Amino acid sequence: MSLVTPDLLRRYDVPGPRYTSYPTADRFVEAFRADDYALALQQRRALSARSVQPLSLYVHVPFCESLCYYCACNKIITKHHERAATYLQYLERELDLHVQHLGRGQVVSQLHFGGGSPTFLSDEELAGLMAVLRQRFELDEAGEFSIEVDPRTVTQQRLQALWDMGFNRLSFGVQDFDPDVQAAVHRTQPADQVFALVQAARDIGFRSLNVDLIYGLPKQTPQSFARTLQQVNELRPDRIALYGYAHLPERFKPQRRILREDLPSAGDKLHMLSAAIDSFMDAGYVYVGMDHFALPDDALAVAKRQGRLHRNFQGYSTHPDCDLIALGVSAIGRIGSTYSQNAKTLEDYYDLIDQGILPVVRGLALSQDDLIRRAVIMSIMCQGELLFESINNAWLIDARTYFAPEFEVLRSQQEEGLVEILDDCIRVTPKGWFFVRGVALVFDRYLQADRSRERFSRII
Repeated sequence: MSLVTPDLLRRYDVPGPRYTSYPTADRFVEAFRADDYALALQQRRALSARSVQPLSLYVHVPFCESLCYYCACNKIITKHHERAATYLQYLERELDLHVQHLGRGQVVSQLHFGGGSPTFLSDEELAGLMAVLRQRFELDEAGEFSIEVDPRTVTQQRLQALWDMGFNRLSFGVQDFDPDVQAAVHRTQPADQVFALVQAARDIGFRSLNVDLIYGLPKQTPQSFARTLQQVNELRPDRIALYGYAHLPERFKPQRRILREDLPSAGDKLHMLSAAIDSFMDAGYVYVGMDHFALPDDALAVAKRQGRLHRNFQGYSTHPDCDLIALGVSAIGRIGSTYSQNAKTLEDYYDLIDQGILPVVRGLALSQDDLIRRAVIMSIMCQGELLFESINNAWLIDARTYFAPEFEVLRSQQEEGLVEILDDCIRVTPKGWFFVRGVALVFDRYLQADRSRERFSRII
């Protein structure tokens, strides 16, 4: 805590993007439509004919049986499981539209099912969806195939079924083990249930297990969160994703059920973040970056050591800066120098597919400046540094000249001890890692232009 003074917290605890992409999704425009996305797919197909390009798939399953009050995901709360059957039919039709432009049999090295709750689907439905994907793509035997798991919706038998389908990585949504916090966010799941499932997953053979945690939830205190941290260290997952709760009730209706007076203060949130970093590192975890920790032999920690870390819409990743095909309602993807997002409602998503149109309703074709700044921001977010020679050679610029205004801002951050500006690089300090989003956003041309940040979560 001595690293960060109250005054420093006050000045740098501002809203800012998480930078799972740059430009961020709020910059997407409706002028980018299905035709633009189809052209990007066709260009990828032409490139793939000459060289193997890495490819990732993301499948969004929006359904959940019950509402978690903190949730900001695109989800549909329902106990009517028959709705999934219709959705799966449209997912298959969306896949066919992709194949028309992309071709069949492209190799997929990374697959992720997110939501919502993917385990809302039955084992038969999940197996059927995996079969549909295999009919249209070639899933690399050495690939990473992960699925988000709601511990309340799976058993040890279901975990075995997921393994048999080809999934080799799991992410358990834990958030907090404290019963009072769980009640306050409407997500009750006993700790012993999670412990039993994690052990079962290990026994089955899953190669990497992730646990999601959130600090800043209602009823959370530094003392209660310390107990959760101890339990997580006992659980010892391969990876930990630690997110700060963003209270934006004006944007996300479920959060209106959370009383602002039940939320911890900014100071307590910083204390919890600092305690988590210390606790996990003392337990032998590698601090990968802003919100991720991993055991030293996990692929994520290895990538960090080797400078191969990347960041995509799911967070930190070991995979190269690769194309991402996103399937399902509201899903966001990236092909070449474009981003795209599908329709956000089932009605609109179904309607476009019924018309034989890829369900993309907005996106962005990146400019040269966007690409340069994306490279800089991702280097800071992933490696904690910006090497001038690398960026100069890659983009044929002089970084000190190109980013002269940004360097003026960074000099004030250097005086605060957040960064070091050296002859050959900019490097984030240990104190600066608390505010790495604040360092990265210096290079965000859009954010600096309009200063409109309230749509983002706060950095701490």
